[in-house]
Amino acid sequence: MNQLNFQSSIIVLCLLLCSCNTKQEQTRQKPNVLFICVDDLRPELGCYGKDYVVSPNIDKLANSGYLFTNHFVNIPTCGASRQCMLTGQLQVSVAYLSNNISANTLAGQPEKEIPETFIHQLKRNGYYTVGIGKISHHPDGYVYGYMEPKSDKLELPHSWDEMLLDDKKWGSGHNAFFGYANGTNRNTLNKEVKPYECADVPDTAYVDGLTANLAIKKLRELKKKGKPFFLGVGFFKPHLPFTAPKKYWDMYNEDELPLSPTPFIPENVNKASLHESGEFNQYKLGEEKASLEAPVSDAYARKLRHAYFACVSFTDAQIGKVLAELEKQGLTENTIVVLWGDHGWHLGDHLVWGKHTIFERALKSPLIIRLPKNIGGETIQQVVSTTDIYPTLMELCGTPANYPLDGESLTGLMKNKNNESWRNTAYSYYRKGISLRTEKYRLTKYFRKQEPVIELYDHQTDPNESKNIAAENSDIVERLMPVL
Repeated sequence: MNQLNFQSSIIVLCLLLCSCNTKQEQTRQKPNVLFICVDDLRPELGCYGKDYVVSPNIDKLANSGYLFTNHFVNIPTCGASRQCMLTGQLQVSVAYLSNNISANTLAGQPEKEIPETFIHQLKRNGYYTVGIGKISHHPDGYVYGYMEPKSDKLELPHSWDEMLLDDKKWGSGHNAFFGYANGTNRNTLNKEVKPYECADVPDTAYVDGLTANLAIKKLRELKKKGKPFFLGVGFFKPHLPFTAPKKYWDMYNEDELPLSPTPFIPENVNKASLHESGEFNQYKLGEEKASLEAPVSDAYARKLRHAYFACVSFTDAQIGKVLAELEKQGLTENTIVVLWGDHGWHLGDHLVWGKHTIFERALKSPLIIRLPKNIGGETIQQVVSTTDIYPTLMELCGTPANYPLDGESLTGLMKNKNNESWRNTAYSYYRKGISLRTEKYRLTKYFRKQEPVIELYDHQTDPNESKNIAAENSDIVERLMPVL
């Protein structure tokens, strides 16, 4: 080799090395993502103005991030709502309202050009992806029935490098999801159980305490990998049964807890818009059954609300542990943190105990996004949708999303919370109905025989949706119907 060729080879080699180093540096500089999913969490938290709820860790996260006060899910049931969040897509048929939609459309499918989820897309672009707990519908990420042994079939087969859950005490993810502190569960006890439990036990007696510990361990491992990571942590509570250690129950004085402001069916509304609280009533040892005929007693309503809030505080404590470890590992400065509730929950509102309606109580849920190095909190009151999360994370992570998505990135709102060009609409579906939420109104149309099929609520004068005003406001309905 002559001198000129040797020098040329050296130059080419240096350029290649520089190129590789540049790519590695770009990968290292991409932000990590800690995504916290909380099941059945309504926005009844300190940061949402409810000072009777003990949620200091979520409140602290909100104070250093962006708190969305009008975030709405697309479907008020776990699996289908999560499918919308993960795929960034609205529903295309009634089949997409099922909890098993991810299992039916994604599990067992070959990898395709369009990613199955935004997690899959992050993985394709250099992220190491770990899921702990309930991210999609199945509580451990694997597809099998409540009473069946755990399978090896991932619900999201191309999204995860690791999918984890510490469920050994209960024997399976489904049993852990409905588990009690002594290792029993609703499934194998044939639902001969109470809908709540107050046990004088440590946090790790329940699966969410074990999930927090697993997340802490995994954060330490992820720090050493030298790759950007996506860590999804799915907490089960406050989903039924309302089980939490006694110390979280002790944070509340049950007699002082407020009751629902609307323990009745709204005026001018058909019962077909609501339901008989079947999920709640299947806990056979509950002291009272819920019904659309009459509310449960005030004493029992307070007992149940006490149980729910104890679970919220329990989960808040686990979130605090994970966030503390993130900071301890020096990862806060380059990690996006998202906290998302998969839907709301009626706590006796409109005589319902549960989700599965397209009223505000079931559709509104918490959304908090904290950016790396974010200092000071911002409250964003514009109407946003769960489908907006996917494009937001793609933009924040510098990852392409050159395929159809139904949401819009929230980064513009985070830069200017008064952005006048923001669409301010959110769509939701259930019970043969479609619901549109705008800044001021909720308009719902049902496709059924029972009248009335049109419901309109003015959220400036009636935030609890106590009266359907569609009949006397046909002009507003006519104006909003094309948008719906």
